[in-house]
Amino acid sequence: MRLIIMGPPGSGKGTQAKLLCDRFGMTHISTGDILREAIRNHSPLGRQAQQFMDDGQLVPDNLVNDIVAERFRRADRPAKFLLDGYPRTLNQAEVFDVVLRELHVTITAVLALEVPDDEIVRRMSGRRICPKDQSLYHVTFKPPKQPGICDICQTRLIQRPDDKEETVLNRLKQFHATVDELLEFYRRQNLLREVNGLGSIQEVFASCLASLQAGKDQC
Repeated sequence: MRLIIMGPPGSGKGTQAKLLCDRFGMTHISTGDILREAIRNHSPLGRQAQQFMDDGQLVPDNLVNDIVAERFRRADRPAKFLLDGYPRTLNQAEVFDVVLRELHVTITAVLALEVPDDEIVRRMSGRRICPKDQSLYHVTFKPPKQPGICDICQTRLIQRPDDKEETVLNRLKQFHATVDELLEFYRRQNLLREVNGLGSIQEVFASCLASLQAGKDQC
């Protein structure tokens, strides 16, 4: 099983990725993991990426492509994997497709979690964190016993800048700017499996499994 998982920020990709990896014995590979490993190994590409990150800039597409390709060309590439956070753009998908064909590796399916924007905003803007012990809360799904106060240490909870509604809406705008052509790229290859991301964690997981089975039955 070799999967790519996609979805907007706050769609639950990380949670579903862990469940899928546990179920199918896959290695979870995220873009962040690959970049950090390249930097930790002091590879030439890793040093280039470090410069951009130190300057607070996004690592350019072509450099991310090269780092991912370098990782997948290594002999210790996992036979079964779930790729999370890459590809994010059509260019990345096209380059990665070339790398996979070169290595004679095929993707089983691309899971795309679908969650409406208003639900994403509700999920992310409702998050709160304790600045002292890092306990996580949500004003709707996991409220503290006393509004705005940590259950453990009674410190006043804060909202992280990334969870503010304006920031969430900006991240969603960036996501929608590239996702349609990316979805169409995998739809043309009959790899795309669109999954309803609403519901409980187990309900969404069941939908992921059903979508994978349906795709298998079509083959």
